[in-house]
Amino acid sequence: MLLLLLLMNDKVALGQDGDPVGSTQGGGGREMVPALFIFGDSLIDNGNNNNLPTFAKANYYPYAELLGLPLIPAYSEASGAQVLHGVNYASAAAGRHHRKKLRMGSNDYLNNYLMPNYNTKNQYNAQQYADLLVSEYSRQLTTLYNLGARKFVLAGLGRMGCIPRILAQYQMDRCSEEVNQLVMPFNANVKTMINNLNANLPGARFTFIDIARMFEDLLTNYRSYGFSVIDRVCCGIGRNGGQITCLPFQTPCANREQYVFWDAFHPTEAVNIMFGRKAFYGDQSVVYPMNIQQLASL
Repeated sequence: MLLLLLLMNDKVALGQDGDPVGSTQGGGGREMVPALFIFGDSLIDNGNNNNLPTFAKANYYPYAELLGLPLIPAYSEASGAQVLHGVNYASAAAGRHHRKKLRMGSNDYLNNYLMPNYNTKNQYNAQQYADLLVSEYSRQLTTLYNLGARKFVLAGLGRMGCIPRILAQYQMDRCSEEVNQLVMPFNANVKTMINNLNANLPGARFTFIDIARMFEDLLTNYRSYGFSVIDRVCCGIGRNGGQITCLPFQTPCANREQYVFWDAFHPTEAVNIMFGRKAFYGDQSVVYPMNIQQLASL
């Protein structure tokens, strides 16, 4: 996953003093920020791919509950006053580097660098590839800053060697440390980039969610968090359920709240809620240099 959230302040968006949002519209309290703009992949896509000729569709409702905002509409479906609270630009299967096309997300690794039929791994070692991705990332973030964005939340890549798709692809019963090591330079580069941007862009505030650290803690202490299954999916086919991801009309597991992974690539709702609360309230061990609550309050 690579997630970018822009929390707009009252200088660039409307609605700072809006009425409390009812629970049927998403958040349950007063709006901490007036608008939220989202960029990412299938982890947060809520409908942008619906009308595209692709099987990569993710059209369920995420929302910024802790920020007190209503449901953020997909860009492809937003209109009128809806956009005043923000827009979700996330697109399932998006990446940042794909045969010289720029996209966004962990798909730069899953659907490119780690694919045996791609030559990318022969062209770049792990550090060089991370340098390439983060260099472009920095340019794109600077462009958004120049357009008026000031508060940024960036989520790093998770423990990708532990997802069911990798376990199935590499025919392993435990996490692939080789894959985990390949993606580590990306997260390190993003933290360095954040420090540089915070120092060099006046008025900008960037914060980083350390998804890899959250996942490492979860997979080590999963039983204490109420989970019982960490190496199989709730909905999928084949080894670990990760060879073919969840298909339309396929019957999922009955006890999904006990699973860490929903399908070959994505965590369950229970994990997302846990990680979301850690990102909102957590300390610098998981969200750096400040949590989302602190960032929104500035």
